[in-house]
Amino acid sequence: MKLICPLCGRTYDGPVQRCECGGPVEFERFRGEPYIGRSVWERFWDFWPVEPELELSLGEGDTPLVRSKLGKELGIRLYLKNETVNPTWSFKDRGTFLAMSHALKAGHKTVGTVSTGNMAASVAAYASRFGLKSKILVSENASNEKLKAVSVYGGEVVRVSGDYGRLYFESLELGERLGIYFINSDNPFRVEGYKGIAFEIAEGASPDYVLVPTSSGGLFRGIAKGFLELHENGLMDELPTLVAVQAEGCSPICRAFREGKSRVERFENPKTIAKAIANPYPPSGDAVLRLLREFNWKCVSVSDGEVVEAQRRLANEGLFVQPASATGVAALKRLEIPEGAKVVSILTGSGLKTLKGAPEGEVGECPLEELERCLR
Repeated sequence: MKLICPLCGRTYDGPVQRCECGGPVEFERFRGEPYIGRSVWERFWDFWPVEPELELSLGEGDTPLVRSKLGKELGIRLYLKNETVNPTWSFKDRGTFLAMSHALKAGHKTVGTVSTGNMAASVAAYASRFGLKSKILVSENASNEKLKAVSVYGGEVVRVSGDYGRLYFESLELGERLGIYFINSDNPFRVEGYKGIAFEIAEGASPDYVLVPTSSGGLFRGIAKGFLELHENGLMDELPTLVAVQAEGCSPICRAFREGKSRVERFENPKTIAKAIANPYPPSGDAVLRLLREFNWKCVSVSDGEVVEAQRRLANEGLFVQPASATGVAALKRLEIPEGAKVVSILTGSGLKTLKGAPEGEVGECPLEELERCLR
């Protein structure tokens, strides 16, 4: 498959990571007769641009689509795509596995990524699984609690002082010179891996709306591409309405969309509890903006208060997610969704990754001698 820039249309035969115009690149959409197998990697075998290394899979993908009780009070049929049950507790594992399959086949010995959270843990874990060295670049203010969950896999974790926004592009340039294959947020193989979310949703439901917490834009592009490929190959009758959801305290894509701009501008002084989606200058922002306009999709931003409330409501259903994961559910009350519509919200990562600041319930105390009274 060739790589194509969704912004300028230039095509590439080799495995480049970004276009000469500065935009992201992605593989051409699959058109043909798909082979149907067992796991999501096998069921949609022909849709992947590289043969997945199935023997090295950690069981990523095929996550549950859970019917939510919240839909009843909103008059909709609400489903939650629970990506928190992936091997390192986030959707990142899908893209990491496919990108790592490419890295191994291409002969790379060292892989890297720029992240302080979900992607860092995912790349470190899969690098160990694939027998590759990993270099994880994190910001200087990354917490020790987060870094423990990354360094445990044996990768080299490096704190980088300076402009964290520049680090994405610097890493790609250095990777070319030093022979390190960086699997950053919108790496084209990573985006391909996220198509599996759309494939699985389409198997379990024919949604009218899909809510996607959006940061760099890689996840949104992957899910969109998955639905588009299903539709273009006659495997899905109608495209759902995709909704990019951001936090008000860092919403560069939604701001550009709302203001009718064609390009995303840096969001200065971001401040939100949904740190996993707080990217002030998303590398795939312009590509997401183009998709939103081309298909008449939506972009919604939500407040931290709404996020906390949604996080608490999800916990009451037995699903403990990180704040970024709750943004889709938080956006429901801001959207004009027709009664009875089928809606899927993506739960991107586990709340166990962000225990600090998580909603807490009451914890009582009782002497053993008075336990019967306490239980009454």
